[in-house]
Amino acid sequence: MDSRLIKHSLRPAVMQPLNAYKGLRLDSASTFGGCRSFRMDGGCWKLAVALMLLLLGAAHAEGQLSWRMEDFIRAVQQVEDAGGASQPGAVLRTLRRAAGLGDAVVQHFLGNAESRAPGLTSDLSDYVRTAVHHRVTEAAREEGVVLTPDGSTVALAPLLLGLEAGFRARTPGRTRGLLQLTLAKDLGVALSAASSASTPLASDGCWDNRTAPRVFTLSHPGAPLTAAQVNGAMDGVVLGTRVSGGSAGSARLSSLLTEYYCHRLDGTGMDGAPRFISRRRRENFKALAPPPVLTRLAVKAEELRRRLGGRSAMEAAEKRRLAAAVKEGMKEFVHVFMNCPPIVSRCSWGAAPYRGTPTQLSLPLSYLFIHHTASPSQPCLSFEQCAANMRSMQRFHQEDNGWDDIGYSFVAGSDGNIYEGRGWNWQGAHTSGYNSVGYGVSFIGDYTSRLPTQSAMALVRDQLAACAVAAGRLKSSYMLRGHRQMGSTTCPGDAFYQEIRRWDHFGVNGYG
Repeated sequence: MDSRLIKHSLRPAVMQPLNAYKGLRLDSASTFGGCRSFRMDGGCWKLAVALMLLLLGAAHAEGQLSWRMEDFIRAVQQVEDAGGASQPGAVLRTLRRAAGLGDAVVQHFLGNAESRAPGLTSDLSDYVRTAVHHRVTEAAREEGVVLTPDGSTVALAPLLLGLEAGFRARTPGRTRGLLQLTLAKDLGVALSAASSASTPLASDGCWDNRTAPRVFTLSHPGAPLTAAQVNGAMDGVVLGTRVSGGSAGSARLSSLLTEYYCHRLDGTGMDGAPRFISRRRRENFKALAPPPVLTRLAVKAEELRRRLGGRSAMEAAEKRRLAAAVKEGMKEFVHVFMNCPPIVSRCSWGAAPYRGTPTQLSLPLSYLFIHHTASPSQPCLSFEQCAANMRSMQRFHQEDNGWDDIGYSFVAGSDGNIYEGRGWNWQGAHTSGYNSVGYGVSFIGDYTSRLPTQSAMALVRDQLAACAVAAGRLKSSYMLRGHRQMGSTTCPGDAFYQEIRRWDHFGVNGYG
């Protein structure tokens, strides 16, 4: 990569979730600082203008409400500070009551949400209801979701239900209804419903703005689940298990959420990261919910939902059909959310449109080519930084190189994510002469004299490649090669090239 690459940074949105001036009114008869009316002279005129600007700014801030996890955590802090109701269990019941989370399954496992905590202000109650109540509109907008610092979008309802179930548990690791409340119920409904083979099990989507997200639109609105639901459910299971049996001590809910979602990686990247952070949700969830257990509980959750809804018990034949449908559908769930790495979509990192007409690949491919970016020369350790690097590389490839798009198929960050470049289906511009026969995967950083983090290498070597093979995109007999083997270049750096020579599927000779 060229040294002219410009790094960008996304300034975190610092927005209060509530408008402190919502109830303030301004009319011409009001008295400001001893002045009874607007006059075009002296201090009254200046004060009136200042107040008008303040009110307009407050109204604008309310209209520009940002759905970020940081905003929601600030709202949780306000709930905790409202009359001293700071115990996590009481706070979670208050949030559940304000959000209206009280269907039959929730009532069955958690009871009613009455709390001794004082009522919330109308502003705070409205915010919680809007933030937590999950639904998909006819316009394919998903509500009740927030953007987290790791770049993922999370539905808040299953997260909070999982946490409440965990805090109610008396024995560590044994939480009644945890999987049913967070994921199994929705998964049972989704997998039991017939769907087109072209429709994914769960749809991801795009925010209208990465720094001040307000509207999240689904990419496949017909899908029975959303990725945000799954992310929130996984986090609910992980955190619910984490706090069960009083293992969280006296920590406030806002502190737990901050610790989980807002952890900043140091120079070791994910190699030195704590176990319980959102970037590790998939590996933690996989350890807590083996597929056979999840399949069994999804069937049971669907049976419970029907029974609580007043429907008659399932006949044996119907139960067998349900179990078979769930078992078959679970294969896609396990592949996408448990075996494949988290892949940040193009819209999530802010990709510019493709220029021209892309060339479709003929799958499965035979090769996996490994690159390093060289510039940016430093590993990226946050979603914000990695996304900025992706935009910089795309701009350089399009504007300086004259290419249609960023050249790589995928890019590995040191933040725990894989970033989508041209993706699975479109031919890249990464390995001259061989773009049609292999995927090009690059690691952000210069690896001439050092290696990427172990976790970043594992994402590609152990997960991305296996994910491609399982989906029929890469042949099981694929060959892995460094960029330098296919042309005149030092890529992927001397140190890294010596490392990949020890990887499975590495091929010594050039193409052919």
